[in-house]
Amino acid sequence: MNDMSRRTNLPPPLLDAPRNRAPRTGVFGVLDIGSTKITCMIGRTEADGTRRILGFGWQKGRGIRHGAITDLDEAERAIRAAVGQAEDMADTRLRSVTVNLGCGQPESRLFNVQWPVGGRVVTEDDIRQVVNEGRHRAASEGRDAIHTLPLSFSVDETTRVEDPRGLHCETLTARLHVIDAVSSALRNLHTCLARCDLEIAELVSAPFAAGLATLVEDERELGTTVIDMGGGATSFAVFAEGQLLHTSQTLVGGIHVTNDIARLLSTPVAHAERLKTLYGSCQASPDDEREMLPVPLVGEEEHQIAKVPRSMVVSIIRPRLEEIFEIVKERLEGSGISRVAGARVVLTGGACQLAGARELAAQILGKQVRLGRPVGLRGLPDAASGPAFATGAGLLAWASGEGRVMQDIDLEARRTSGPLKRFISFLKDRV
Repeated sequence: MNDMSRRTNLPPPLLDAPRNRAPRTGVFGVLDIGSTKITCMIGRTEADGTRRILGFGWQKGRGIRHGAITDLDEAERAIRAAVGQAEDMADTRLRSVTVNLGCGQPESRLFNVQWPVGGRVVTEDDIRQVVNEGRHRAASEGRDAIHTLPLSFSVDETTRVEDPRGLHCETLTARLHVIDAVSSALRNLHTCLARCDLEIAELVSAPFAAGLATLVEDERELGTTVIDMGGGATSFAVFAEGQLLHTSQTLVGGIHVTNDIARLLSTPVAHAERLKTLYGSCQASPDDEREMLPVPLVGEEEHQIAKVPRSMVVSIIRPRLEEIFEIVKERLEGSGISRVAGARVVLTGGACQLAGARELAAQILGKQVRLGRPVGLRGLPDAASGPAFATGAGLLAWASGEGRVMQDIDLEARRTSGPLKRFISFLKDRV
């Protein structure tokens, strides 16, 4: 094991053949539920392996805060409208959807799990048992595991085994990456979608999905951090050695920039959003002092409009974006994997489209930064081809089979929930 892997306690690069990535067939529906917008995409995998969009719909986010449901009625109406648009365009009806995980304070943890095999051949059931054991160890009161991703396996003293099936060993060891979230927030999400006559096929970490949609293979191998700058929250995911190694989230996003402008300029929130979209930047220019912007004031008559220099808007936006990137930098350094995170950053989400955001991120993070747009999709509307729709495109990639570990095994089989069921399963596995 090299020095980097030893310091960060991560598995070394896997040298075996790529895992099975055969695309799934059929029609898939995905739902990106955010604080500022709700997006539904319906697609399928073509014969050549590419994905095609059959239906697309989006609505302004309502009844949602920081990705969590706060008003069931408002959220239901917005979700129904977005799904209805996509269904009409695709001429199909959805029964289940793959949904982004943006609620419930997601957390990312790594576990080493050993499983006794007893000298026989490793089977698919052994791998499922190891994954379930990782879920059990990660289980905590009030939280549910969303992803349990095997990063690597060891059979006895032999490490760097990608697929241990068919090998003899006494002990199977797995390095697992577990992402979990608060149970009550997940139940609220399930309840809201049930009211929309939809089931959740799968939940997928939002920055993980954004990475699936925007990263090229070399970026996933060499190390890249994807920062998904949404409206109510900013989340990031670290990819290296072709795998997702870490995710984190901070509840600061584009809405906070808008609210800063509204509060400090005493203007309605709707106009603050317009100022941010049309004139917003976090990099000053020589003309900012001379360019005067119209600002209607809260509570005043419509014709009473103040004038402020654009430099004032820039001075409001920049500190908030600095805060976001400083938080990401601190979380990244505290995770212990900053060395394997590489020298590249990809920005996604609507808030990253502010002028100067890429340059500011490069300055604070000390890395090469680019904007990430969905790739590998046919039929995506021009209006949805930007960084703001990367998560939705990534959900579609996941639904079609991309990014999965050992996808020919159902790792969810024999999964149990609840303390009693987990205890019964624990006893059965050892009797």
